[in-house]
Amino acid sequence: MSELNRRRGIALLALAGAFLSTYLFLYALGYYGELVCGAGGGCDLVQGSRWARFLGFPVAGWGVGWYVAVFGVSMLGIRDGSAAAGWIPRVLAVLALGGLAFTIYLTALELWVIHAICRWCVGSAVVTLGIFLLTLPEFRTFMRSRADSATR
Repeated sequence: MSELNRRRGIALLALAGAFLSTYLFLYALGYYGELVCGAGGGCDLVQGSRWARFLGFPVAGWGVGWYVAVFGVSMLGIRDGSAAAGWIPRVLAVLALGGLAFTIYLTALELWVIHAICRWCVGSAVVTLGIFLLTLPEFRTFMRSRADSATR
């Protein structure tokens, strides 16, 4: 898969994640009375837990910001002339790794602390994993540039 197509895929996934997180964020702000989650009701349990806030702000709001940042950087990487910018692979690599680490943390909380699963959160985790997987070649570029600068 070409770099351009990977970045397009990252942008598309980030856009989907931004919409998903926006739905959860609007719920956290009180614009929705009940999440549409299906049987089990795990979404309300997870979203109502003390873990639904990070640094005093709804986790879904952090998700919106993260997805928008990933979308913006990936779109800059698609533009002619910007695709060769050395900072884009680095920023995508750092964003993807940070997003995956936070997603693993949140999923662990759902499984072992809250004992409930939010289907919307699982969807966001799948999107984040997809972004991470599409970003793996960016890690190679990032690590190669670090090795080149260390040998100079």
